[in-house]
Amino acid sequence: MNSIIFGAGGQDGFYLSQLLSSKNIAVVPVSRASDNGIDISNFDDVAKLVKEHSPAYIFHLAANSTTRHDSLFENHTTICTGTLNILEAVKLYSPKTKVFISGSGLQFKNEGLPIKETDEFEARDAYSVCRIQSVYAARYYRRLGIKTYVGYFFNHDSPRRTARHVAQMIAEDVLAIERGEEKTIAIGDLTVKKEWGFAGDIVKAIWTLVNQDDVFEATLGTGLGYSIEEYFEECFKMIGKDWKQYVQLKEGFKAEYKQLVSDPSTIMSLGWQPETSFADLVKLMLRK
Repeated sequence: MNSIIFGAGGQDGFYLSQLLSSKNIAVVPVSRASDNGIDISNFDDVAKLVKEHSPAYIFHLAANSTTRHDSLFENHTTICTGTLNILEAVKLYSPKTKVFISGSGLQFKNEGLPIKETDEFEARDAYSVCRIQSVYAARYYRRLGIKTYVGYFFNHDSPRRTARHVAQMIAEDVLAIERGEEKTIAIGDLTVKKEWGFAGDIVKAIWTLVNQDDVFEATLGTGLGYSIEEYFEECFKMIGKDWKQYVQLKEGFKAEYKQLVSDPSTIMSLGWQPETSFADLVKLMLRK
C-alpha cells in the first residue's frame, strides 16, 4: 500500500510520513525540496504521478501558510489549482484513492466562538479565498464518487516550525535568553487566544478522518485556547525567568482575530483525542 503527500517538506508532512511509515504505508513525497520534479500546479505532472502509483491515499498539505495578499497567486496555484489537479487525476486514473484536502479555521466567519466544520465561510483574506475554493472543489468531486476529505486545521506547532511562526520565534528567543543573550521579544497582542496543538497529534486526526466513510469534513483541533501571554508564561517558567522583563508590545499592532479555537466534537466522536498538553508542547518547543 502506498500514499502521496503533497507538501511533504512541512511539519505536517514530516509527522504524517512518520505515521504512515509506522503502518507500513510507503510514502511518495512531493515538496519544493523533493527531487522528483513534480509541480502540483502542473496537471500533467500530477496525473503522471497518480497514474504511476495508484495510491491508496493522497494528502494535499501544500501551501504557504500566510494571509498576506502578495501570496495570492502562489497560494492560488498551490491550493486551488493543486486541488483540482489532484482530484481530476484521481478521477481519471485512480478513482479508489482517498484524498485528504487541508482546510483552515481562518476560512470561517469568526465571531469569537469555537468554530465547527458546519459554520459559515468568510473570504476575509487572500488565503481564505483559496481555501474556500478548494473545499468547493472537494465537495464537487465527492459528488462524482471520489472519497474526498477536508480537515480544517487550527494552530498547531512542533519543533519543525520555522521561526516565522510565533511559537517557534518565541521558543528560539527564550532559549537564547536562557543562554545569556540580551534579547527583547517584540509581540503584537498578548491577549489573542488560539490553539497550541502538537502537529504529531493533528496528523493522527487526519488518519482517523480518512479511515472511515461516514464523515468527510471535520475541524481538526484541540478545542483548547491559550493566549500568547500564557505561552510566554509557560516558556519562561521552563527557564526560571520572568517573561515581563523580556517582552515589549508593538505599537499600533492590530490582530487578525481575538480568538481562533475549534469545536472538535466531530473528529472526537470518531475516536480521536489530542495526546499532548499545552505544557508538553512547550517542553517540546524548548526541547526540555
